[in-house]
Amino acid sequence: MFIQTEQTPNPATLKFLPGRAVLGDGGAEDFQKAEDAAGRSPLAEALFDVDGVTGVFLGSDFVSVSKSDELEWYVLKPAVLGAIMQHFTAGRDVMTGGADAADASGDETRFAEEDAEVVGQIKELLETRVRPAVAQDGGDIVFHGFEQGVVYLSMRGACAGCPSSTATLKMGIENMLRHYIPEVTEVRAAG
Repeated sequence: MFIQTEQTPNPATLKFLPGRAVLGDGGAEDFQKAEDAAGRSPLAEALFDVDGVTGVFLGSDFVSVSKSDELEWYVLKPAVLGAIMQHFTAGRDVMTGGADAADASGDETRFAEEDAEVVGQIKELLETRVRPAVAQDGGDIVFHGFEQGVVYLSMRGACAGCPSSTATLKMGIENMLRHYIPEVTEVRAAG
């Protein structure tokens, strides 16, 4: 098995491509600490067992791993590659717990019922134009709501701690949404 790696805009996160589906079908799971992965993802649990791993993001066909500042990638990368390779060659499940595990990451979305059509347009643009680009950088974007012209989004995976994530939200995503959907006046990070 050959696992490719790619750098992300976040220097503390590296993207690993095992050459096969991880979650498939646009799925995504974000684990910020080992306790989040316990009993839900054997792969994420194995990665948190590697000293220095601080976060694991599972995408459709990639795994993004974040590290502590104390270790360099040249030290950590072989152990992470080994954990991913061992997991897939053993044929273990990436996630356990079925649909409940896949839905555990989402917050309630908030928007007025009369904005349902606009929200549908926003979600369509995010799904077709933004998510694929963000996934290339080892992350994901989550829609949280739309209120009085303001779209609330959050970045996950490599994009969550990326120094350029604010610029991505404000200049990239906000400008695109405002261009296509006149009702959108601003994009803010969900808090």
